[in-house]
Amino acid sequence: MTLEQAQAQVDQWIKTTGVRYFNELTNTAILTEEVGEVARIMARRYGEQSEKESDKNKDLGDELADVLWVLICLANQTGVDLTEAFKKNVEKKNMRDADRHHQNPKLK
Repeated sequence: MTLEQAQAQVDQWIKTTGVRYFNELTNTAILTEEVGEVARIMARRYGEQSEKESDKNKDLGDELADVLWVLICLANQTGVDLTEAFKKNVEKKNMRDADRHHQNPKLK
């Protein structure tokens, strides 16, 4: 699935099943909440915090998909073409960071 297809699929779902988009501020708050759920899994499963029994069945993939879903909602409702935005972002990183990481002694 392409980013364009994902944006179209989310838009179709919102318009048929979800009734309408939550407003941008609400979706930003929801995005923050979803990122927090990812952070909780990462801190407990891969970080130094101990994983609670109630967290052991949490699906990281599902939580990452929740983040992606809300991010796509925000892109759709603000008119951002994620395909173009991602292409431009990769170009920016390639220009800005062409040598930076190779020259970083912390990464050796």
